[in-house]
Amino acid sequence: MAEMISRNFSKVPEMWKPNGKSGKLMKKFMKTVEDKYNLHFEHASIDCQRDWFFGARLNFAENLLKYRDDQLALILTDEHRNVDKVTYAQLYEETKLYAAAFRKLGIKKKDVVVCYMSNRKEAVIAMLAVVSIGAVWSGALPLLGPQAVINRLKQVDPKILITVDKFTYDGKEHGMLQKIKEVKEGIPSLKKVIIVTAEKKFSKEDSKDISGSLMLDDFLKLGLLDDGSVPPLQFEQVSFSHPVFINYTSGTTGLPKAVVHGCGGLLSIPRDFSLNIDAGRDTIWLSVSCVGWVTWNMVMTLLSQGFTLLLFEGNPFFLSSTFFFDMVDEFAITNIFMSPSVLDEYYKKRWVPEKKHHLSSLKVLLAGGSIVKPQIYDFVYKKIKRDFVFHPCYGSTELMGSCLNLETTLPVYQGELNAISLGDNLEVVNESGIAVIGEVGELVISKPVPNLLVGLWGDTDGAICRKTYFSKYSGKYSTGDYGIMNPHTNGTIVCCRSDETLKQKGCRFGSTEIYNVVDVFEEVLDSLCVSQYSKDMDERAVLFLKMRQGHVFNETLVRRIREAIAKELTPRHVPEVILPTKDIPINLNGKKMEIIVKKIINKLPYNPETVVNPESLEYYRNVKELQIPDCRLFNK
Repeated sequence: MAEMISRNFSKVPEMWKPNGKSGKLMKKFMKTVEDKYNLHFEHASIDCQRDWFFGARLNFAENLLKYRDDQLALILTDEHRNVDKVTYAQLYEETKLYAAAFRKLGIKKKDVVVCYMSNRKEAVIAMLAVVSIGAVWSGALPLLGPQAVINRLKQVDPKILITVDKFTYDGKEHGMLQKIKEVKEGIPSLKKVIIVTAEKKFSKEDSKDISGSLMLDDFLKLGLLDDGSVPPLQFEQVSFSHPVFINYTSGTTGLPKAVVHGCGGLLSIPRDFSLNIDAGRDTIWLSVSCVGWVTWNMVMTLLSQGFTLLLFEGNPFFLSSTFFFDMVDEFAITNIFMSPSVLDEYYKKRWVPEKKHHLSSLKVLLAGGSIVKPQIYDFVYKKIKRDFVFHPCYGSTELMGSCLNLETTLPVYQGELNAISLGDNLEVVNESGIAVIGEVGELVISKPVPNLLVGLWGDTDGAICRKTYFSKYSGKYSTGDYGIMNPHTNGTIVCCRSDETLKQKGCRFGSTEIYNVVDVFEEVLDSLCVSQYSKDMDERAVLFLKMRQGHVFNETLVRRIREAIAKELTPRHVPEVILPTKDIPINLNGKKMEIIVKKIINKLPYNPETVVNPESLEYYRNVKELQIPDCRLFNK
């Protein structure tokens, strides 16, 4: 593995390794990063066995706000084609006011502020202000229903929620006030709710039922001194591992886990999205992610590089066959991160640029979040654009970045990721934890990296974190995906999930979230939700329902369940297939054996010895509706 990394990279990754002689190299690298990226580290000895950059002090937001000039930091647009712009100088000044207002409300170091908002500038500025104080930023997707939001945010005891009254997505207006009311009532720690108004006609009367609410303008007035001026922006200096962001896992076996990140993204994000793809201050990066996706945190970290971020509120991909391409030309977008599911839909719908589109600004298109199928490469290069770089990248919420990425000095092969991220010791291991080449195994990171999660919120001794991520292969971080390392190209092929997490239409979620909705139905005694893959590795969710005695499975019930899942979660959570079953396999602890059913319906080998009711497995073999289809049958 070390040999392969040395061949792939001219820069030796040993300088990132946290033991032995590399301690000196780490100090040298730290100084290089300070000089090149103007990071505000204090020099200190590094005890890599206990912590990264032990003794160093910095502030994450200070590094994101190091540029304070007249170059554009943000371009803001939406489905109605409204446009606004914010320079780096303006961003700094607005952050100063927000920070003063948060301090006036009593926010201090390690307090948690959460966001429930569409992709707007107010979320960016609020995050910078919160983090400048040394407080912690978290949030949930605006399309999530109130109970799903409560399940996430209640875990971290937030003091303040910032949100929006409504937003437009896919041409449909989504009102938020009723959901906000339920969220406020469901999280006792929330003291204040700051409401951003999408339109000027909004009245305070509209939010009277939301206790502790105040309008954004009233909130910002709190930050002003008696003479109308704004106090200076103070950046609280904290340790490298001090909590900055909290994101949430899919909730496969219970509540979504609250993943805590420190300042590691200040190293990994410039590495992956600046150094590797040779991007500079002329970069205009498209962002469609809201707070709640880890990709939002990643894109915001690019402010440290002085890029211009184009924030799109809504969904630009399916408004029309040309809307997205029009936008690329209108704003001279250079870099795009896109879900492979969007490209799959464009491929199926044959949506391609027209003669009026030149796309001359576009330099890099990265696809991540699920597998990029080989035929998509041909589609992109032949039908969208030839003279640019298209490549998949691979990472996770726990990394807040990539461990497999694009390296522009190496060749690109269809279906493969051409480089392991600099400093990441990524391996494919077999069931014994031994690294293998040319064989299917689980992707693991076998050495520490600075951008890996700090821990799980509330897991004071780290026991849950170690059990969840590092116990399967003796201290190695398990990604939860199967992959193959190609011995001929040194590239890596990501195959599919190795656990029970589902990823349908680019939306990753846990089966528990489905169960939380379905269990409410009195007709349903139990349920089980797993993934099935087509021959082209398209993934769809399949939901099995075990009916309560006296009730029958029918289309009316299926329709009601689909509607409930779409309302409480999102339309992308709705399983493609819903079927009846006579029984659900369980183990000695009464846990549903999702992974075995997943293997059965995907025609994979499995071991039934832990199943206490093995006769139940017969219901999942050779089900007519689950004959492995080709990709054209998915998403009908």
